[in-house]
Amino acid sequence: MSMPSQPCFLSHFAALRDPRQATKVLYPLPEILLLMLCGTIAGADDFVEISLWGSERQGFLRRFLPFKHGIPSHDTLCDVIAAIDPELFKTCFLTWVDGLRTDTPEIIAIDGKTSRRSHARGKGRLPLHTVSAWATRQRLVLGQEAVSAKSNEITAIPVLLRRLELAGALVTIDAMGTQKEIAQTIIEGGGDYVLALKENWPATYAEVETVFADPPPTLTLQSFETVDGDHGRIETRRHTICHDIDWLFAERRHPGEFAFPGLTAIGMIESETERGGVIQTETRYYLCSTKLSAETLARVVRSHWGIENRLHWVLDVVFHDDLARLRTAHGPANMAVVKHTAMNLLNQAKPVTSFKNRRKKAGWNQDYLENVIRRIA
Repeated sequence: MSMPSQPCFLSHFAALRDPRQATKVLYPLPEILLLMLCGTIAGADDFVEISLWGSERQGFLRRFLPFKHGIPSHDTLCDVIAAIDPELFKTCFLTWVDGLRTDTPEIIAIDGKTSRRSHARGKGRLPLHTVSAWATRQRLVLGQEAVSAKSNEITAIPVLLRRLELAGALVTIDAMGTQKEIAQTIIEGGGDYVLALKENWPATYAEVETVFADPPPTLTLQSFETVDGDHGRIETRRHTICHDIDWLFAERRHPGEFAFPGLTAIGMIESETERGGVIQTETRYYLCSTKLSAETLARVVRSHWGIENRLHWVLDVVFHDDLARLRTAHGPANMAVVKHTAMNLLNQAKPVTSFKNRRKKAGWNQDYLENVIRRIA
């Protein structure tokens, strides 16, 4: 009889140390990881469901690993995932994802998400808040960093960025990430940035707002307009970019008032949305380290919101992340890695259909699930 053949992604997690006493292990760590991932892909949303799914699909799982002692209980799954070293787990994930990325320069969106049910009030633990990196073109989760309970995204983002390959990439972050250290980290990593400018830089924001509202005749601006309409809504966006930014640094009143690393352009997007005869307007500004065209600015900013629609929304609506009650030790952070791994594999799957339908098909069709975890199109 031929030996089971492991899916290739498991080799990237071989460096993980099993936190249990070796003499007491009935279910090897690779079997637990395979069960967790396959169950998650196939529609199981918690450890009880994953264990139940595994009990019904032992024949499938033994295509890859022996599962000599059958399927572990949900308590065993919970204990093991809570005890795995989260830093090493993330490192293994990054190593695997690097093999999925192409050489084409990528727009990388950075944004945070809270797993709302992962809190433990009795122990004083806040819900897990994770900052994720999303490759907008390939639709891949590139990495994640849990935000410390005593910190915020500003400290977590540089840690995440230093883990990523940024050479040639364009990194987009909302106003929380518009910090000098973050910009410097991106530049040092070989990337460029487009960072949202809001009132957290009040003096600079006011100056940019004034100049764009009434630009001097000598200032050259490039513009590009788009019009979208659906569901009874018409949205017009006017994108403007300014490559001449000497005015932003002239006549500074005190040292260090504004000196953003690598800044070469300022962008503005004016949106006008008409729905039911009511018009709403909004103006947003962006700091850029590369001289984008107005049309490219439009594409980059639009791409950034893919992390909300194609990552966070999918996690909440398809993977029911906001309903997950896992609260033990490293469990929430490690399950975030499992779900991101599942998302990346499903993103590569064919035929292209909704995530909901891909998960259902993986639960119903074992050959399709095997194709997903082996990354066979």
